[in-house]
Amino acid sequence: MSKITSTKSLLAGALSLIFCATAPMAFANNDLPDLGTAAVNTFSLEKETIYGDAYMRVIRSSAPMLNDPVLSQYLTELGNKLVAHATGVKTPFYFFLLRNDEINAFAFFGGHVGVHTGLFLNADNESQIASVLGHEITHVTQRHLARSIEAQDKSSTATIVGMLGAILLTIASPQAGMAALATTQALSTQAKINFTRAHEKEADRIGMQILVDAGFDPNGAADFFAKLATRYRFTSKPPQMLLTHPLPESRITEARYRAAQYPHKYIPDNIDFQLAKARIQVRFSSYSEEAALALFDKQLRKRTYTFKNAALYGKALALFRVKRFDEAEEIIDNLLKEKRNNLFYLDTKTDLLVQREATDEAIKLLEAQHELKPSSQVINTNLAHVYIESGKPTKAIPLLEELIFLDKQNQLPFFLLSDAYRKTGNKAMEHFVKAESMALGADYKGAIDQLNFAYRLSEEKPLQLARIEARIRQFKQAKSAIEALQ
Repeated sequence: MSKITSTKSLLAGALSLIFCATAPMAFANNDLPDLGTAAVNTFSLEKETIYGDAYMRVIRSSAPMLNDPVLSQYLTELGNKLVAHATGVKTPFYFFLLRNDEINAFAFFGGHVGVHTGLFLNADNESQIASVLGHEITHVTQRHLARSIEAQDKSSTATIVGMLGAILLTIASPQAGMAALATTQALSTQAKINFTRAHEKEADRIGMQILVDAGFDPNGAADFFAKLATRYRFTSKPPQMLLTHPLPESRITEARYRAAQYPHKYIPDNIDFQLAKARIQVRFSSYSEEAALALFDKQLRKRTYTFKNAALYGKALALFRVKRFDEAEEIIDNLLKEKRNNLFYLDTKTDLLVQREATDEAIKLLEAQHELKPSSQVINTNLAHVYIESGKPTKAIPLLEELIFLDKQNQLPFFLLSDAYRKTGNKAMEHFVKAESMALGADYKGAIDQLNFAYRLSEEKPLQLARIEARIRQFKQAKSAIEALQ
């Protein structure tokens, strides 16, 4: 702890370099009362953002994050739809997926909201997912984690930072994190990784208002709570979500009561949720190849689907997985005839075209879509990928640079951009981009090594040399700051 205390000024300065890389996202301002300002003394919004960005970098290096552009765009759009109806939004929000069949979601400093793929696997409709996101968004807007720290007003700076490090570990590695929490003095009386009961009630109440204002079914929260309670009532090992979000019977009753206060309104399910769920079931779950195909064959045979087209999409993905490409493409082509601009279908069509080396056809399809959706993460990522695969990496570079400009936290465009520079023969920029990607995963040592390679390859470019020297200094400071958080 003494090391952490001695680096207090280092954290304030060096972590601000990390903060500069945070991507802009949606903001919302309302006139409703702000209930989350009680933590301004101990833990400022600036500190929350700095710590949140640092934690996010460590999570990228230690947790199974999904870099799937279709699912990322869907989750971000859903999350931002809810954020637009929240009050007291003072930080950007960043929504991300972890490949984990456990039912869980969590929020931490700086508007970061993580969602396990298991949440999609166990939800029946979009309102249920939205209810969980609304709850987590409220934890952020009401600054519940910072308010918990404020309540520890007698704790030393070292103890608070130790607690933050333990919370980080718990998010990335629950067993290791809980062990660290047990040894943190500030948390010895209760596992403060769990929000207090009052915070949970506040998140339920405000989260439901966000849910309704955003046009979702208020019963989504109670339905999902009840589903979890029924499934895990007699189990000795509840899911992570119930460990961090306790579910007494009264909580379900209160959710039902709150939902009943709103006028009854039929909310149809969204096919995009069912498409996202099918994609996760086939590509990012524990289903085997055969089991995934059998799942959707059964849905189509017994008509147990919510949307037939979502079941067909799932079957096409499963057919692709077992290398029955012609059958998969026939299904996708039929789906595109009904909805030619659907991003789920277009992404899979691109995969099928690349698989059979029809890159010219893929480029024609995606360039037409790019005209319609010039800022689409899905279209631009796919188009850049096809350009690289077809031997046109120079055309991919501006697309990827734009993706990075719009979302500096997404590693996938950095991976593709590095590959594009490699194929153009620009070794200096290849190493430079690799360095930026490594820094996003908190691997500052590796990033500095890559910058040194770039430096040696940039002898006749003084401006590039100066840029690399500056980044090396920044990464060295950031490396020391991250180490101080451990």
